[in-house]
Amino acid sequence: MRALILILLKDLRQRLRDGTLVIYAVALPLGLAFLLNLVMGGSAQRLDARYGVVGLPAFTEQVLRPMEAAGHIRLSRVASAEQGRELAGRGRLDAVFVGGPEPSAAASESSEASRDPSAGSPEPASAGAGSIEVIGSVDAPVAVQVARELAESYAAAERGERLALSVADAGPEAVPDLRALPEPIQLRQDTSLSVRQLDTRTYHVAGMGVFFLFFTVMLCVAGIFAERDSGTLARIMAAPVPGSLIMAAKLVGGVLTGLIGMAVLIVVSGPLLGARWGDPAGVAALVTAVVLAATGLMAVVATFTRTAEQAANWQSVVATVCGIVGGAFFSVGQLGGLAAFGAVTPHHWFMEGLADLRGGGSVALPVTVLLGFAVVGIPVALARLGRMARA
Repeated sequence: MRALILILLKDLRQRLRDGTLVIYAVALPLGLAFLLNLVMGGSAQRLDARYGVVGLPAFTEQVLRPMEAAGHIRLSRVASAEQGRELAGRGRLDAVFVGGPEPSAAASESSEASRDPSAGSPEPASAGAGSIEVIGSVDAPVAVQVARELAESYAAAERGERLALSVADAGPEAVPDLRALPEPIQLRQDTSLSVRQLDTRTYHVAGMGVFFLFFTVMLCVAGIFAERDSGTLARIMAAPVPGSLIMAAKLVGGVLTGLIGMAVLIVVSGPLLGARWGDPAGVAALVTAVVLAATGLMAVVATFTRTAEQAANWQSVVATVCGIVGGAFFSVGQLGGLAAFGAVTPHHWFMEGLADLRGGGSVALPVTVLLGFAVVGIPVALARLGRMARA
């Protein structure tokens, strides 16, 4: 056991000494996340959102139709809230507006009743209050945010119209208390979909963190080949310790390096970039699982190569492709038919787990899938590494 601890400590000291941990695990993720936030936040892009609407004829004609005519959105009529939730969940629509009773019509009827002496006392304004429920897709955070702003702006305009009608009917001497005036529209948000999304800053930091995590682990695994080529590994294998345990100690070094790097990134990204990771226990479970998955995947890829240089090249290709398809740089919904391939990458499940945390959900499924990558990859890698070390 003492020999294994010495091997582990030696690998950790080497990673810290050559700057691998600081550069790949912290500096590059933070730097690229800052640049992505800067570019995405300052660029004027065409919205081109896909919206659906259930009911809400006044809101549709006054707000959505003009935006559709200007080419900013594509509007579809949806039969029911259940259908809208299904379409948003499948990524067919970016957001769906679901309406209750139309507040404009209710306000007009209340106003007419107050002017007619034979109608008795007018109905309270809250009797005709409607609601707008925004159901958003987790793969379209910008379009969902715009949908919320549209609904909130429309609600504020309706509130001002109701206030104006109340003042006109009651006279200046009886201006109603603004705080007592009921909301004409209540904006509701579907918690099953639209809340399950990360804000832009957290998304970019998390995406860059998991992307460069694979390169951090990759360098640790590739170090095994470098030691074999230099003859160091042969001397280590001569120790009175089973070769499989020596390989396990080296993989544990990669795991600890990844965990330390992700922990530092999470701690410093909050004050520096405003990232909000969510529940610490859930984040810790996701980080541990994705580090194990990355170690297993990178180790398996390396065992199919012959030299340290070839291992680094192959691992870089796999890490880059998985990062793009898995949604580390941008929402996988923008990849069209290729988005389905994201489900076979650890990156996708890590980002999905963080989104579940934001919505107050469980991370059991993402953690289970990530641990599945590790359970399959690490034993295979250990068996193949053991044979390669003895060769």
